[in-house]
Amino acid sequence: MTTYGLLIFDEAEELDFVGPWEVFTASSMLRDHADTAVLIAEREGPVRCNKGMRVLPDHTLDDHPPLDVLLVPGGRGAREAELRNPVVTGWIARTAAQVSWAASVCTGTALMHAAGLARGRRVATHWSYEDTLEARGDVTVVRDARYVVDGNLLTSQGVSAGIDSALWLVGHLHGPEHARAVRRYIQYEPAPPYLADEPLAGRA
Repeated sequence: MTTYGLLIFDEAEELDFVGPWEVFTASSMLRDHADTAVLIAEREGPVRCNKGMRVLPDHTLDDHPPLDVLLVPGGRGAREAELRNPVVTGWIARTAAQVSWAASVCTGTALMHAAGLARGRRVATHWSYEDTLEARGDVTVVRDARYVVDGNLLTSQGVSAGIDSALWLVGHLHGPEHARAVRRYIQYEPAPPYLADEPLAGRA
């Protein structure tokens, strides 16, 4: 059994955690519901995310079950308010020391750095934040990879890249064929990634 804990906070980027949530819960479903995914916030009550989605956490920082995987999303909240919140960064540091895998998506890497986890490591983050993160020092930002694995730290580029990293993680935990089955179930086939700039047949 794998327990995934996904941190949420005000102005977290929605897909940063919803994408991995879909991967983790689909993985559990295909494993006869062997695994658990929970949303964790600093306090009870609705969390309003970056694009306005309101989400209710399952647990707070003080009452969640033991975790095997910790995932930290990005968004404005990650790189502004939570970056200066020692309650959250301290919890990330303590929790990451107890889990098998610590992961971040997008500018969630800024929180990993503030918590000390990304220091001295190779990491990925959103393309628009790469220079800022690198300027914080004691970190190597990899600019040409959707996700980066350094020890038990898994970091990914922005937003949709969290799906790629989550698929890698369930493949690492439960085998590549299982990850392929999850990818097929969620119909994640980003090739080609974008067709809106292609002319439609028959258009004048």
